[in-house]
Amino acid sequence: MTPETIAKLPYRRCVGVMLVNSDGQVFVGQRIDTPGPAWQMPQGGIDEGETPRQAALRELWEETGLPADLVRIEAETEGWLPYDLPHDLVPRIWHGQYRGQEQKWFLARFQGRDSDVNIETDHPEFSRWRWLSPDHLVENIVPFKRTVYTELLNAFREAL
Repeated sequence: MTPETIAKLPYRRCVGVMLVNSDGQVFVGQRIDTPGPAWQMPQGGIDEGETPRQAALRELWEETGLPADLVRIEAETEGWLPYDLPHDLVPRIWHGQYRGQEQKWFLARFQGRDSDVNIETDHPEFSRWRWLSPDHLVENIVPFKRTVYTELLNAFREAL
């Protein structure tokens, strides 16, 4: 695919969850399908008939095993935050239908214990997970998502 072709593709709409524990640290998971460092927060697509909030809680459950009653949604981004995939990934992800994603993000306060987290779900996304200080979040995320994570930290700064 040429850069011109990719630039004409739409963004895939999806949601993300910034899960924060009582110490103000953020949940990140290492993507199971990436051999090198590829940390990210839970995120995923919006199913037909779902609101973004419903999708966020479902994705959180699917990726971390955490039910909705163990989190409290405290904030959401006003709009959608887009990012472009690197050009070499576009043909391999989502069958080349999207140039990247635009995401609605939710800040969720974790109300449980670390032992409640279970990344060994039916369709695992993460090989391991950890809590990370917001100050170290951006530097640990895959480079093509860093701008979105920076915007997200700015959007949620007061709530953090």
